[in-house]
Amino acid sequence: MIFIGDGSLLRRAVAHAAAQGHPVDLVCSDNPLDAVHTRHAPRVPHLATADINAEAGTLAAASTDGIVWSVNNKRILRAPLLSRDFRIYNIHNGLLPQHRGLPSVAVLFALLHDDPEYGATLHEVDAGIDTGRVLAERRFPIAPDDRYHQVMLRGIRACHTLFEELLPAVAAGTPLPPAPRPEGRPAYYGLRALERLPDHRDHPSYARATDLGPFTTHAPAVAQALEAVRTPG
Repeated sequence: MIFIGDGSLLRRAVAHAAAQGHPVDLVCSDNPLDAVHTRHAPRVPHLATADINAEAGTLAAASTDGIVWSVNNKRILRAPLLSRDFRIYNIHNGLLPQHRGLPSVAVLFALLHDDPEYGATLHEVDAGIDTGRVLAERRFPIAPDDRYHQVMLRGIRACHTLFEELLPAVAAGTPLPPAPRPEGRPAYYGLRALERLPDHRDHPSYARATDLGPFTTHAPAVAQALEAVRTPG
């Protein structure tokens, strides 16, 4: 298996896969520490690159099973990587198609839009952004008093739980449970969506939607946009 992404969620996925006896052929991330070294995977190869799509040949040479996991990954996978004979799966923090894009922004607007649920999604990767076929999801309700940092943390936990649950079937190539029917209005949340924040300042959920808590340092663009709303001009 090849893993593409960054951070603690990626490291947990790599460590879990190794602990379950699955081959971890390569970890592609900015930080070599993401290629965790444990007793299950003492020597995990690591690749840092500015263009993951230009490394399609490197990934193909390293792969032993044709499986590529995208976990906490902000890189857009394009050709020639997508044209290789890979099975590429993304674990997305959010429900699709209503929470496409950056989770750090999607959580914010899920609260501002009073969405009743949030969660994690497993989907195939295609040439779009979070547009591949949805294979599975794990939902949880958003309580009326839930704050940004609480929903984000539960989303992260749901991502890892979904990965753990479906890893055996993906690795074995066995059929997954029937895919859920897409629900909700499709929406995409990139950095440009943050330009709409001033329109929501008077929303009853604005305070809880913007309570980043410990995620302030992990979502600097969101924190900066919120500061700009607080001190316009």
